[in-house]
Amino acid sequence: MITGMLNNSGWHVNHKRVERIWRREGLKVPQKQPKKGRLWLNDGSCVRLRPEYPNHVWSYDFVQDRTHDGRVFRTLNVIDEYTKEALAIRVKRKLNSTDVIDVLTDLFILRGPPAFIRSDNGAEFVAKNVRQWITAVGANTAYIEPGSPWENGYCESFNARFRDELLNGEIFYTLKEAQIVIEKWRHHYNTKRPHSSLGYRPPAPEAIIPIDQRPTMH
Repeated sequence: MITGMLNNSGWHVNHKRVERIWRREGLKVPQKQPKKGRLWLNDGSCVRLRPEYPNHVWSYDFVQDRTHDGRVFRTLNVIDEYTKEALAIRVKRKLNSTDVIDVLTDLFILRGPPAFIRSDNGAEFVAKNVRQWITAVGANTAYIEPGSPWENGYCESFNARFRDELLNGEIFYTLKEAQIVIEKWRHHYNTKRPHSSLGYRPPAPEAIIPIDQRPTMH
């Protein structure tokens, strides 16, 4: 990722050189992730739903952390599995099915409903009003099997990066501070942070129009 960021900034370096410098400075070099198996049905078909285009499959999940005073807060993370964009991160002390509907309503208005929404079998996600509402707006639910987090691998991967790159390195003294810092990180993740599966490009880079090409007022 660091090599991608350097190259995107105009520093054309080889990833092996970056790794050597990284080790020399005593920094952590992530270990290679173990290979994961598929979940197969008895008839030989795979139940994993793979995203094929933007707005095809969204997934969402909860992450929990604490402010400096020890009080718990939770985040509701929503991502587009195809583009890898973090569509929303809602931060509150408590989150329930009403918050899920509230976040999805805002996203549906902005982007339209996806074909599928993937989540685990938590109470907030299987609540009757959530399922009915999702169906009513034209989307389909795709729940993972209990105890099988790898079926929601896209969101699990995002949650791991979210915790490793932000939560584990920040002390939040208030909930408001957490909300501001997390939203700033989400913007950076979408517009600046390179993603290996996207050719080390960010999910939603900002488009900058040169001053001499901007429309003028008459």
